[in-house]
Amino acid sequence: MAWPRRFETVTLALARGSTIADAVLAANLRGTDSVTGYAIHGSVKQGSSLLDDGDRVELLRPLQMDPKDARQRRAAKGAGG
Repeated sequence: MAWPRRFETVTLALARGSTIADAVLAANLRGTDSVTGYAIHGSVKQGSSLLDDGDRVELLRPLQMDPKDARQRRAAKGAGG
């Protein structure tokens, strides 16, 4: 699970036919209430998606700022300095 400047890794052994939701529950991570979606190896998935051996589940959280606004702020900051 990733947070700003922080991540956690949990390795699980799950039964065949387990879903992303099963993995998240089994991982027993704190802070999952702010999760807005899931991804496996960078591809957005549903909690009901089945897992394959070796899948890396990523927990997605809401954006804190629109990426376009963030780029504009960085550009304005660089132009003034």
